[in-house]
Amino acid sequence: MSNKDLGYEAINLGHGSGGLMTRNLLDSIIFETFNNPYLNKKHDGSIIKVDGEMAISTDSFVVSPIFFKGGNIGELAVNGTVNDVAMCGAVPKFLSLAFIVEEGLPMEEFKTIVHSIKETADKAGVQIITGDTKVVERGKGDKIFINTTGFGKVHPNAHISPDKIKSSDKIIISGPVAQHGMAIMSQRDGLEFESTIESDTTNLNFLVNDLLDVFGNKIHLFRDPTRGGVASVLSELADDTNLGISLKETDIPLDDQVAAACEILGLDPLFVANEGIFITIVDGEIAEAAVALMKKHEKSPRAACIGEFTSEHPKKVVMHSVIGGKRMVTPLLGEQLPRIC
Repeated sequence: MSNKDLGYEAINLGHGSGGLMTRNLLDSIIFETFNNPYLNKKHDGSIIKVDGEMAISTDSFVVSPIFFKGGNIGELAVNGTVNDVAMCGAVPKFLSLAFIVEEGLPMEEFKTIVHSIKETADKAGVQIITGDTKVVERGKGDKIFINTTGFGKVHPNAHISPDKIKSSDKIIISGPVAQHGMAIMSQRDGLEFESTIESDTTNLNFLVNDLLDVFGNKIHLFRDPTRGGVASVLSELADDTNLGISLKETDIPLDDQVAAACEILGLDPLFVANEGIFITIVDGEIAEAAVALMKKHEKSPRAACIGEFTSEHPKKVVMHSVIGGKRMVTPLLGEQLPRIC
């Protein structure tokens, strides 16, 4: 159904009323796009069969701008929640999807976001099985907010927990840092600058699954360094485990253009948000093999071991810098860049 068939070029308050306009919007865009047996029942929820442990993660996405280099808010919402479920050592299968749309959002933009969600879900191997759509008055939102909840069965080889981390465990990162945050920054009102930096948003669940298939309980933790970046994740882990962390700055993958943009804006790449990489903590004996496997995967050709846990300097993260010195890495205080995801 076209915008003309719907009779509206933009989202109207009536589209959130629960009446005929809502039904037409859902039928012509939502149900038509996500067509599957679960959603087609048009019920308030869906029933799924569970055999074993289930991981569930929910997240809300308020990124601004809603379209950015390398993706949009819809793509980000799917990948973000798929990855959160994967970080639990689970295989994501289902998503709920809820929209809060501001009156006046162009219908074409809404349709583009919905179709991006469908394409991204298909790539990740997940289905949208239930959801909700609300419309708020013009000026009471910021175009569109999205909430997604993901469900997935825990991998039989997964034994993921911070309390399994021990001294001599290695820290592996799946790819270059700070790309998503700097892609958003380059298009943010008042901060625009010329750049070809693209968001790294992508699904990581198949890579995680491959690692668990091969290495099982030798993998102690997965964590995606989104808001707060790598520095905040590692600082939290040092504090939670009562161990120290030793990092080598030269081993942390970072694109030259991203590094230059961070330097211009006075930002530390370790604090900048990511949406398409993860950190994994592994037994020291399998670190080399794990990196080798990851480098063969399309999602992580630049995977690298960047450091290790140590009994020295408990609860502190120490960076061995490029110039041979050392510096403390602390968690992010406050909000470096709001509305990043």
